[in-house]
Amino acid sequence: MIRYYAVSQNTCGEVFNIESSSWINLCPPFAAGELDDFALKLGIESDFLTDPLDIEERARYEKYDEARSIIFNTPVINESDKENDPIFITVPMGIVLCQGKLITISSVENPVLEKFFDNKVKNFNPKNETLFILQIFEQTVRLFLEYLKKLNMRRNLIEQELYHSSRSTELQSLLRIEKSLVYFVNSLSANELLKLKMKRTDFIAVKDNEELSELFEDIIVDNNQAREVAQLYTNILNGTMEAYASIISNNLNKFINRLTVITVILMVPTLVASFFGMNVPLPMNLENSWVSFYLVIVFSLGFSMMLIWFFKRKDVL
Repeated sequence: MIRYYAVSQNTCGEVFNIESSSWINLCPPFAAGELDDFALKLGIESDFLTDPLDIEERARYEKYDEARSIIFNTPVINESDKENDPIFITVPMGIVLCQGKLITISSVENPVLEKFFDNKVKNFNPKNETLFILQIFEQTVRLFLEYLKKLNMRRNLIEQELYHSSRSTELQSLLRIEKSLVYFVNSLSANELLKLKMKRTDFIAVKDNEELSELFEDIIVDNNQAREVAQLYTNILNGTMEAYASIISNNLNKFINRLTVITVILMVPTLVASFFGMNVPLPMNLENSWVSFYLVIVFSLGFSMMLIWFFKRKDVL
């Protein structure tokens, strides 16, 4: 689906032809050959439009003739219903600059661009390509930080549940959070390297504009902060999961130990009853005596109580 946008009276709105637009957004579904036809119309390689649709595409920038392309990672909510999938994932977003148009491409409806559609970003104007790119970078970092806060809050709630009961449901939720953080750490690291390289080569021409240069520097610092926060949360979560794994293993060992002690205690009455139940003569003709049954009970309880006292003394039971 190809949609055209232009700014009129400080408000971004949709238009219906490429000539009057300054921003073009591409998002699936696409008709057969639609991207190839659109690339031909703009005079660019179709790879500029198809590469960002690959979920595994790496963050990079490139230039071909007069066209420039930037691909970076953005966070999105995972729509998968599988219980072991991460809560958030990252997908590539592409920005293509050609023929005075700014084109954004993403394989999903990207929440970063939703803020621009709703005119929630100040001083937003797609005609100012450099500022628009920096604003997209800025909103991407903010969305990463927002999702990181949500993940951390969810982790705290799950930990409180685990204090009361170590169920597999909570551990699976922690695993989903861990997978999300792995996505975030890798994507933020790739984005940071991309931005540092773009600033060093002045790919979007901010060097001669002090205000834009400072904004770009702030975005790089914020991206680095988001990466460090994601790494910190990952380390905390790894330590938490290891601690709970040790606690669960220790509780299991205690349970097995107590079960073994109880089995030994219950074995004694069975052993005593087996001796008296043998088909052999007993001393003092006890096999014919009415006290034999009570003797078995007394011996059984006596030995059991001695074992209980012994295990209590050794702090085993």
